This record gives sequence, structure tokens and C-alpha cells, in this order.
Amino acid sequence: MKKIAVLTSGGDAPGMNAAIRAVVRKAAFHGIEVVGINHGYEGLLNGSMEPLDLGSVGDIIQRGGTKLYSARCLEFKEDAAQERAIANLRAADIEGLVVIGGDGSYRGAMGMVNKGFPVVGVPGTIDNDIPGTEYTIGFDTALNTVVESIDKIRDTANSHENSFIVEVMGRDAGDIALWAGLAAGAETVLIPEEEYNLDEIIARLERGAARGKKHSIIIVAEGVMSGSELAKLLKDKIGIETRVSVLGHIQRGGIPTARDRVLASRFGALAVELLMQGKAGRAVGIRNHQLIDYDMPEAFKKSHEADVSLYTLMKELSI
Repeated sequence: MKKIAVLTSGGDAPGMNAAIRAVVRKAAFHGIEVVGINHGYEGLLNGSMEPLDLGSVGDIIQRGGTKLYSARCLEFKEDAAQERAIANLRAADIEGLVVIGGDGSYRGAMGMVNKGFPVVGVPGTIDNDIPGTEYTIGFDTALNTVVESIDKIRDTANSHENSFIVEVMGRDAGDIALWAGLAAGAETVLIPEEEYNLDEIIARLERGAARGKKHSIIIVAEGVMSGSELAKLLKDKIGIETRVSVLGHIQRGGIPTARDRVLASRFGALAVELLMQGKAGRAVGIRNHQLIDYDMPEAFKKSHEADVSLYTLMKELSI
């Protein structure tokens, strides 16, 4: 293999630049050229490509977001679009592709693999919701951003003796809410994977008030409901007034943590190795601290599962 390409797709995640850097430099070490595809699959269809060398990826390991930009491309679900993308790659003498992204990105990649083009997937999403790997690029940074925000909100909650509802990202997966809740000492956490009980939430608030607690932090993943909806439920049920903070896209940005930089570097390098070995339709990941690769379809054959033991521990510690 003499020439490969790399793209980032879907939502951006801190550490994607570190993964791009690793792909380029690992390939360069083995004498392989790398082409960057701008704007994900959309750029692949439009032929938006640029050569990447050692200098191109200098000083990006510490930057959030993605140097190659990202975009969602509904057209890429169609066979004709995937065939056009493959034609564009082959016209540029590109023999393999590294796709950095989440579930939707993997589905587009498998469409190309099924049509005979070698693609390897690298998990990049702050939601940490790719089955097959314990951690994804960007999760650790997003988690630390959320915890830091909650720590600051708690200062205000304590000063004004108010309860706060913090809405975090997580449409189908509650890892950000769950891990942040445990790390920040939240009193209640609502995640999509577990049914919530409004009476239990109220009982927890009342129990805290009875022992003199002046404020509480409730974290809700957006996939359960909005923070405003939860605030209304509590007000209608027991008349309690809460403040709502929606962290929104602040969770996606920021300087990637050392953990995300190392993880992304390892993932990007492994992806290149797999292409060099002639493997296609594989996804890289980590389990029990060891790098792995597995069949990409495994990533979307089953839904994400939250760590129930963490959820139980959070409830026990917030008694």
C-alpha cells in the first residue's frame, strides 16, 4: 500500500486531531502517502482532498475539534454515493481509508467495504457509545469539561441554596451523565438506559432537605428529557423551584486531555497497521487496557449498554 486517506465524520470530538496526526506520521514512517479528506463523506463525494505530510499535522495534537472539518452527509447512505466516493478515491490512486467517527460514520464505511474498498474505523465520539470498545476518543475530555462545569455550578447552588438541574449530551447513551454524576457527587442522575422514578427523585431531595442539605445537583442526559421538562415536573409535583443549566456544545470543544491524546495516537497508528496488513471492515478499540480490532458491524449490531455498577454506586453514595 502506497497511498491512503483519512477523514473525520459526524460530531467533532477532542482528540480527533491527535488521531489524524498519528495516521499521517505512522504512514510516513512506513513510506506511505496520506491524503486528508475535508468535511467528511461530503468532501469525499466532492473530491475535496489535500495531501498531508509531517508539517501538515505539526502542532495539532493539542487542538480540539478536527483539522479536516466534519459534516453529516445523508446522501452517503445511498449506494450510488458510496460508489462515487470509491471512484474518487481510486482516481486519486488511494488504496485505503481511515474513518474517524461514530456509529453513522461506521455505517458509511461498511457500505464502501461491501463494495470492495478497504476501510478501517477509529471511534471518535464524546458519547462513548460505540459497542466493542470501552472508550472512544473525546469522551474523557468531555467528561472533564462537564465535571468542571458542575463544580462551578455547585458553588452558586451552595451560595444561593438552590437546587440545579444540569442537562448534558447523550441522546441514546448516558455515559457522560453517569460518569460526571459520580465524579461530581451529584444527588441524582437520569440516563436513557435506566428508567427514572420521579417519586424516588423527590424522596431523595426531601431526605436531603430533612438533614439540613441546602442544595442538590441533578444531572439529566438529553435523551431522557430536557432540563426544563424535568424542572417543570418537579414544580408541578411538589412546587420545588430549580435552576436549569444546559451545557450544550461546550462539551464538544476544548483542549484534549492527555488520556484522549494517547488513546487517539494509539488508535490512529493501529488503523494504519491494519490497512498495511490488508485488513478491511475492521474497527479499532480498547478493552482491559489492550488495543484490539474487531469486525466493524459489531459496533452497530447491538445498542450501547451503561455500566449498571456505576449507576448503583452513584445512588448508594448520594444517599
